[in-house]
Amino acid sequence: MFSSLPFGYMFMSVMGIGTLLSVSSVHWLGIWAGLEINLIGFLPMLVYQKSVSESQSAVKYFIIQALGSSFLMFGSLLVFNMSFTWDMYTKISNPSILGFVILISGLCIKLGLFPFHYWLPGVMAGLPWVSCLILATWQKLAPLFLVLCLLEISQSYSVVFMLCMVSAGSALIGGVGGMNQTQIRALLAYSSISHLGWMMFALVHSEWTMKMYLGIYMLISISLFMSLWYNDSGMMKNINNLKNSGFAALTIMLLLLSLGGLPPLLGFISKWLVITSSVSGPWMSAVFVLILGSLMSLFYYLSLFFSVFLSNLKKYGINNKELGNGIMILINMLNIMGGILILMISLLKSF
Repeated sequence: MFSSLPFGYMFMSVMGIGTLLSVSSVHWLGIWAGLEINLIGFLPMLVYQKSVSESQSAVKYFIIQALGSSFLMFGSLLVFNMSFTWDMYTKISNPSILGFVILISGLCIKLGLFPFHYWLPGVMAGLPWVSCLILATWQKLAPLFLVLCLLEISQSYSVVFMLCMVSAGSALIGGVGGMNQTQIRALLAYSSISHLGWMMFALVHSEWTMKMYLGIYMLISISLFMSLWYNDSGMMKNINNLKNSGFAALTIMLLLLSLGGLPPLLGFISKWLVITSSVSGPWMSAVFVLILGSLMSLFYYLSLFFSVFLSNLKKYGINNKELGNGIMILINMLNIMGGILILMISLLKSF
């Protein structure tokens, strides 16, 4: 593992310090410097094994992050042109909407959100599991909280509309893009795009809901990536390799279903919180698109689940009739438990 190397702890510390500096700064140059320090700490972690796929992913990641930083600097210059200060929270009598749009676009490039999502599956497909975990979790923190700060400064209709369109497009891309994937890493990258869309939509309506969604997503992702890394041994680059891994495959598939938001698993709670916090707002069409994207994600998770489940049961000699009955009982139990869970949340919310 990377952290066991002598310089691994140093680079992880640099990456963490960069993120904390970016999140805690109110000065645009401090925010930019924090993001660059974070990038300097993360890049050596991508190339330490000197494999071709990791080097390609590192170069792609560096170019994309440099492009996002250039958008960030250009947008902050436009905002500075109206306020003549680099402080983020300075009250501006006539704010530059174009500056805020460019700033949010730069942060969307760094996050891998629609329509700047093309780089994320290609980068993640060539990385080891630990680097994938850091890219899917820690590297999202600073840009997400910076978008939240920008939304607090500028509550204009244009910015809110842009964030809602970005979130709806990300959910659709995450659902459609994962349909024909055979690589687990690329599939998880599209899943990350979809979840980021939900987080951006939650951010528009409730800061607490966004933080809850982010916490649940990070918890499930850490469990899933660590399970995949533990069961990998260099052989699990393809979905078909899951079919010979027994009980570990079932554990990984349940985590995938939780990531997809199947009731009554943990991932469903976060989506339910987003829906309940936004159902009374004016963006019901965006909620519908988010749910549609989540259903598409759940479709390929369930198809993968049944593929792995059937192959493992066939391997251990269980006949098809017993298998069909077991699957039907499992699905009915999940539906009943999901219905009870929704009823309990609704009753709690009414009180």
